[in-house]
Amino acid sequence: MKNKRVEMRRARQKRVRRKVTGTQERPRLSVFRSARHIYAQLIDDSTGATLVAASTLTGAVKGSLAGLKKAEQAKAVGKAVAELALGKGYVAVVFDRNGFLYHGRVKALSEGAREAGLKF
Repeated sequence: MKNKRVEMRRARQKRVRRKVTGTQERPRLSVFRSARHIYAQLIDDSTGATLVAASTLTGAVKGSLAGLKKAEQAKAVGKAVAELALGKGYVAVVFDRNGFLYHGRVKALSEGAREAGLKF
């Protein structure tokens, strides 16, 4: 069953990635959700470079997550990646949910990024 679920996610990834690409002016905000952690990074697809990254394992974020639920942790990661992006001059991004449903932690991360000032 797990292999089928992974295959379906890969198919959604490919379908979304056909339309969503990041540029230098408007990078792609890619989200990865594991069972325990959540990761977000801004990617410039023209060069294949990661411009900014944050996760629940990042030092600056990790200290403030004690006692929070996973959705609240995701929101904090969204705010952290937005602050890093704004610090480097990126205001607008395209959102890539990476095949995950826009629900729960993925939605919380995007809301946190929007609250911190990213536009998408």
